[in-house]
Amino acid sequence: MRPSIAIALTALALSGCTAEESEPGWEATVYYTAVESFHDGAPVEVTGCPTIECEGGDDPLGSYPEDFVQAVEDEGTGRITSGDHAGEYLNWSYDVGYWLDTAPRNSHGDPLRPFASAAADPDVLAEGTQVRITDCGDAEDVDPEVCDRLQTADWTIEDEFTPGLGGDRHIDLYLGEETGPDFTESAWYTTLTNARLETQNGPR
Repeated sequence: MRPSIAIALTALALSGCTAEESEPGWEATVYYTAVESFHDGAPVEVTGCPTIECEGGDDPLGSYPEDFVQAVEDEGTGRITSGDHAGEYLNWSYDVGYWLDTAPRNSHGDPLRPFASAAADPDVLAEGTQVRITDCGDAEDVDPEVCDRLQTADWTIEDEFTPGLGGDRHIDLYLGEETGPDFTESAWYTTLTNARLETQNGPR
C-alpha cells in the first residue's frame, strides 16, 4: 500500500467517517430557487407567515405572478424582485405553507448552499452524508457541461424530500437561483439516471 493512501485511510478511520465505494443505480434530480422576474401569469395573493418562526399563518404576504407562486411550491423557495418585499424570499414547505424569509432554506431551517446542498429521504442517506457523483449515468440528454459541474461539486445531505417525492436511491441537488426564463426547459434542469455515487458517512 502506498504511504499516501495509508495515511488517508488512517485519518479517515480516526475521524469516525466511513467511505463507501462508488455505487450505480441512483437517480439524481435538481432543484433551484425561482426568481420572480423570470415568471409571469395572473397575480395571485399569497397568505402565510411573515417570518420563519411561524406555522400555518394567514397574513398577507403580497401578490405575485401565478407561475412564480407555483414554482415556489414546486421548488420550495423563490426570490421576490418587486413590491414591498423585493429582495426577500418566499419559501414554502408542506408542513408550514408559505412564509417570508431572508434566505432560501432547507427542511432544517438552514440556508441552502448552491452546488453543495442535497436532499434525500433520511432512511436512504442520513443528514451530513457527503456525496460525490462519479458518473452521470445513462441519460443521453445530459449536457456535458452540466455533468461536469455536478461531478466536481462536493455535495452534503442537508435537506429532506417532501414526503412521497423521494424514494430509494434518489437524491436532489440544489443548483441555486434559476438563471433565466423557462429554466425548466434549459440543460441545467436535468435528471441523472443510473448515476454512480460515492458517499462518506460521518459518525451518527
